[in-house]
Amino acid sequence: MMLSFFDQFASSTYMGIPLVALAIALPWILYPNPTTRWLNNRVLTLQGWFINRFTQQLLLPLNTGGHKWAALFASLMVFLITLNMLGLLPYTFTPTTQLSLNMGIAVPLWLATVIIGMRNQPTAALGHLLPEGTPIPLIPVLIIIETVSLFIRPIALGVRLTANLTAGHLLIQLIATAVFVLLPLMPTVAILTATILFLLTLLEVAVAMIQAYVFVLLLSLYLQENV
Repeated sequence: MMLSFFDQFASSTYMGIPLVALAIALPWILYPNPTTRWLNNRVLTLQGWFINRFTQQLLLPLNTGGHKWAALFASLMVFLITLNMLGLLPYTFTPTTQLSLNMGIAVPLWLATVIIGMRNQPTAALGHLLPEGTPIPLIPVLIIIETVSLFIRPIALGVRLTANLTAGHLLIQLIATAVFVLLPLMPTVAILTATILFLLTLLEVAVAMIQAYVFVLLLSLYLQENV
């Protein structure tokens, strides 16, 4: 019974098409394309306002060199939010619960920030590995610690997103199973449990949005150190 709870995270195929590929391609179909008209409809206006506000907030701590990443960060934010939110619907698959996908997004973007720092300002990029004023005996130890910390960053990005979404989905399924089991036995307790399930679902919606924002925000902070 416990193993069946993890079946929702298994990527199955339908007519030879992997569902994870379909789930990844779906967000780009849902959003309308901007038009050349002076006045757009409410959906396009709200979409443009959200993307502009998020991009402005995200690029505040960055200098001009980091503004080139605005389109990439905005697209990644919308992409992750859509995947996380669609995964909360019944009979859907959440690609961001797969560690391989999250690491495939986190590692290249983190590596790009490191390469940019090494190319544009190698002295400052390497200076992050050794804080100023460090005693001489502690220099080798601190360099090793900071190097390990640097390489742990993409792992932390991928594992954080995977763990939060996986835990939320498992908890929702566990409580939903409890509601179905308790309904014929103790209806009052089942109703109270269903109320908790509804509140947990609202919390999971917030987690889906917050985790996407945290993922992109941490990438922007890594970029800030290297531009």
